[in-house]
Amino acid sequence: MIRKILLGLVLVVAAIVLPLWFIGSGSMGEPWRSAQTLPGPRPVIPPAATGEPQILFGDLHTHTNYSLDAYIFNTNLMKDVGITTPADACDFARYCSALDFWSINDHAESLTPRVWADTLEVIRDCNAGAGDPAAPDMVSFVGWEWSNSNADDVPSHYGHKNVIFRTWEEGSTPTRPIASRDTYILAKVPAPLLGLAALSDTVQAISDLGWYMAEVRDTPTCADGVPVTELPADCREVALTPTALYRKLDEWGYDSLVIPHGLAWGTTNPLTADFRDQLDEYEARYQRLLETYSGHGNSERFEDFQRIGYLEGGEAYCPPATDNFTPCCRRAGELVRQACDDPAAPACEDRVQTAMQDFVERGAPAGRKLLPDATLDDWAGCGQLQNAFQPASMYVPRQSTQYNLALGFDADGNAKRTRFGLIGSSDNHMARPGNSFKDTNRRLYTDHKEVKGERGFPLGVDRESAAFYYTGGLVAVHAQGRDRDAIWKGLHSREVYATSGDRTLVWFDLLNGPEGTAPMGSAVTLGHTPRFRVRALGAFEQQPGCPDFAVAALGRERVASLCGGDCYRPGDRRKAITRIEIVRIRPQVAPDEAVADLIENTWQVHECPADGSGCEFEFEDTDYILAERPAVYYARVIQEEEPLIGGDPFGCVYDEEGVCQRREYCIGERAGPQENCLAPAAPRAWTSPIYLEYGAAPAF
Repeated sequence: MIRKILLGLVLVVAAIVLPLWFIGSGSMGEPWRSAQTLPGPRPVIPPAATGEPQILFGDLHTHTNYSLDAYIFNTNLMKDVGITTPADACDFARYCSALDFWSINDHAESLTPRVWADTLEVIRDCNAGAGDPAAPDMVSFVGWEWSNSNADDVPSHYGHKNVIFRTWEEGSTPTRPIASRDTYILAKVPAPLLGLAALSDTVQAISDLGWYMAEVRDTPTCADGVPVTELPADCREVALTPTALYRKLDEWGYDSLVIPHGLAWGTTNPLTADFRDQLDEYEARYQRLLETYSGHGNSERFEDFQRIGYLEGGEAYCPPATDNFTPCCRRAGELVRQACDDPAAPACEDRVQTAMQDFVERGAPAGRKLLPDATLDDWAGCGQLQNAFQPASMYVPRQSTQYNLALGFDADGNAKRTRFGLIGSSDNHMARPGNSFKDTNRRLYTDHKEVKGERGFPLGVDRESAAFYYTGGLVAVHAQGRDRDAIWKGLHSREVYATSGDRTLVWFDLLNGPEGTAPMGSAVTLGHTPRFRVRALGAFEQQPGCPDFAVAALGRERVASLCGGDCYRPGDRRKAITRIEIVRIRPQVAPDEAVADLIENTWQVHECPADGSGCEFEFEDTDYILAERPAVYYARVIQEEEPLIGGDPFGCVYDEEGVCQRREYCIGERAGPQENCLAPAAPRAWTSPIYLEYGAAPAF
């Protein structure tokens, strides 16, 4: 009898598992490829012939469904966006966001030889439709994302970096992208588990995904130690470290840039990560730019806080809160104290200390289970950087832009400094580069996730992290023309700046360099008091809908599906610039200098007329001569406040004094398709720094 019951159970399990395996394995699936790009070019208004560089706007970070994470995010299980292709990205950049340049950057770890060839073909078609190569409507760059992640060994965690190439023609691009590991983790999802996704999506869509996962898994790893030009085309090339990546790029010999991004994101980086640990892997030849803002948030500021403190003997403890950060272990203690009948009693204090230490030992987010009755609002935004403009979730301060600009020595005490130009981009996973032109469609213009049954809850992180998705940023380049080489020269020379999405116009110059005026991004040796000038004009206000040329090219149905019914469509009025803040950083000249003391986040503040006419001012630094040490300066340009998607990721309800009384994170039902989670915030731009080296020392 028992044997019959067991046999029956086995048959029932097999009847359930086998169909799920069959679907998830891709046995019913088939490969898909990108559609054709629409013909161009779009109308472009030529700049006035002034001889001055023009400012062009682009997005150097775009994913399609050729990134496996994007494929999964875009299924009906989460966002129901459907298949997104490189051709969609080209069409969106040309007609929806009207960019001047963009790049494709799918994850190299999931790019098979077949889809890499398809990507190259689309980029070539996109460039072929751009019109006159000397003045194209848009320049399309090809590249990939090298995504290294090692949470178990923090010093060998190198983060994510986009690789961009100047050339795109056949024979002028690598035969294969270069991955950071031999197997993409998402490709290891068990087939029956993947098959379950068919319960909320079509069997064909999930089986196609299973087919692609199998293709990713079955791509063999290239032999190690063989020159890249001698490797076969049908293998996955791997570089485990940035240095190995640079070596392989050297072997290919094509002009390229390697752009780190997401350094301060706690969702993809160890929370204790420190850029000092990877400073020895920094290579100025390739790492000219740093993505400091994206749809995953702002990574600019250094805040000197710790989530967990350590005594000299290595014992962990709960560190104190700062003005802008409360460790969740400390908030756990506060919640325990609030529950005491007598908060001042010694017995209550014992329970508080025990709760904090227990939280430290469990870590976040598991520590929150110590207080299962506490609501999300009870935790009061702990573990997140507060009072900051659209911060990255679970902020990692020692990976921030300001922190790495202040470093002067690597983890071994060797002198080493970065020289980054600052850029913004989108990191959009729906083939929609430049998705920041309007704050009208959170579902389509941000990467927020919606898991059915627990919407907005990304696995493995604190639940409120789902609220920290924004529309993307942009990179602005000062270029002597619209052509590819002019844009590349501006990128390579760091004459660039980042914006949080608006097309604000910004100039930042050293006026009295040894050879005259030096623009943002310059590295200059200077032995006298520096004098600077900042100028800024606000972005144009947007009009609803799309321009006629976009509707004519796409058709109304695709304007709705691809663009969300809205496009970049500037009016005549410029938004006001309200103030300009100057950041001064004095990089370390000794390994033991405290980084926090070297960063002056608002060294100077200039209030602007705020009437839409723009803003301009000059300043000098008389301390520079007295200090006799290197100095770094950049400008933060603040535009007038307006409702932004994710303008306040905490969703604060304030009292009359402006104190946050309740948090209504944009997750759960509040993050539904019709909810944009708008809140007032001030868009901004960050110039690339001007790097000064004191006296007769050589410039970097």
